[in-house]
Amino acid sequence: MSSNDNQDFKTREVHAGVSPDPLTGAILTPIYQTTTYVQESVDKYLEKGYSYSRSGNPTVTALEEKITALEGGVGSLCFATGMAATSCTIIGMVGAGDHIILSDVVYGGTHRVSTKVLNRWGLECSFVDTADAANVKNAIRDNTKLIFTETPANPTLKLTDIAAVSEVAKAAGIPHVVDNTFLTPYYQRPLELGADITLHSTTKFMEGHNVSVGGSITCANQEHLEKIMFVRNCLGSNMTPMVAFYTLQGVKTMSTRLEAQSANALKVAQFLETHANVERVCYPGLESFPQKELADRQASGHGSMLWFEVKGGVESGKKLMDRLQLWSLAENLGSVESLVTHSVTMTHADMPREERLAAGITDGLVRLSAGLESSVDLIADLKQALDSL
Repeated sequence: MSSNDNQDFKTREVHAGVSPDPLTGAILTPIYQTTTYVQESVDKYLEKGYSYSRSGNPTVTALEEKITALEGGVGSLCFATGMAATSCTIIGMVGAGDHIILSDVVYGGTHRVSTKVLNRWGLECSFVDTADAANVKNAIRDNTKLIFTETPANPTLKLTDIAAVSEVAKAAGIPHVVDNTFLTPYYQRPLELGADITLHSTTKFMEGHNVSVGGSITCANQEHLEKIMFVRNCLGSNMTPMVAFYTLQGVKTMSTRLEAQSANALKVAQFLETHANVERVCYPGLESFPQKELADRQASGHGSMLWFEVKGGVESGKKLMDRLQLWSLAENLGSVESLVTHSVTMTHADMPREERLAAGITDGLVRLSAGLESSVDLIADLKQALDSL
């Protein structure tokens, strides 16, 4: 079934990019587990669109078409991981000696690949407080070739005004990439706000069941899409057909899951604000959230991610996480299971302490990803752990 812009988002989640198998009528897109594709003749090479699965695969194509229908744009590409999507996007858009601007708070892997891998080839990086578009404008140099923002940022949930930064980027003729993993296209549409490329770790809310790892990008113009596609093919960082199949199933319920997870997150955040052993709670759905106006204006929902600090510092935080029973201590987010993460020792362990603190990633920050369990049970588990400190 081809995507239809007039269809509701939830309808597109289920039907966009897929159709019954013409051979058998199977309602699910088959897993085309194949290396190569036999051509009818030299003159008809690539007539069916595929030659080798590193370059393209029908199962992966179905997922790409579905993501394009959800995010908008001219096309999407899927990758082996979210970090493969990030790396190929940066490599595809810049060259040696170029300069990129990144949000001062980004996923630890994004910080790591920019400062410890790509910098070896002369890439210059500036980590800027993109919450104020003026900071982005002031950071632009003659050799700036890319602006990369993550909003909400991992793990502090700091927001970037996508429309404002996109306006600065367009005035300077610089592409703007937005990591949209935390809110998904259901709650936030970066391309509609002026961004040029939107990026996801499909591992998170899109697949949503802790089954696979993957990534995706969606471009607003064909030139950017082809640049990144070329790098993906050269590096062989494409998504496998099995992962695409899992993600095709997971994305069908993404919005429904996100609604329930966001409702749980709000209830958990409201509870944490009342507990005597909690120093601070951060969630975009709370009135206390410092960027509440932007959170409400830029997105249609607040997501399932939140964080808090326990009184007593790092040691109390460690005790809390060790005593939780329903919240699993694990490095992931967006899944149906509720997860707790200590960012300093887990997702952002490689980030220099001074930089972490400057970005608001404190030693005692406890990140929560609310799942689909009963909010009553999730809160009870947090309460027993906090009460025992």
